Amino acid sequence: METSKVDTYIIANAKSFKSEQIPFIRERLLAADDSKWVALQSIPLKDSTTSLILSILLGYLGIDRFYIGDIGLGIFKLITCGGFGFWAIIDWFLIIGATKSKNTNYLLSLI
Repeated sequence: METSKVDTYIIANAKSFKSEQIPFIRERLLAADDSKWVALQSIPLKDSTTSLILSILLGYLGIDRFYIGDIGLGIFKLITCGGFGFWAIIDWFLIIGATKSKNTNYLLSLI
């Protein structure tokens, strides 16, 4: 892919990925062919701020995990009322990193 396209994508979506993963993502995007550009633009990246707000307000129901695509963990949190409250509180600190990791994994699986 062209360097200008890759840099534009990284600048526009840097907040959706962990900062230590950005150089690796950039290398993988540069190695990808141009036919992936349209698909790359249509990736629905999850917002980490939204997942944090969902975790604080509705984390005991597992809504935060459903939002990022962890359906199994969401069901488990729903059944146990957020791990009896403990897991819901712990997720307040972990959900941003989990969201960014999910975004990275989804992007890398596409290219």
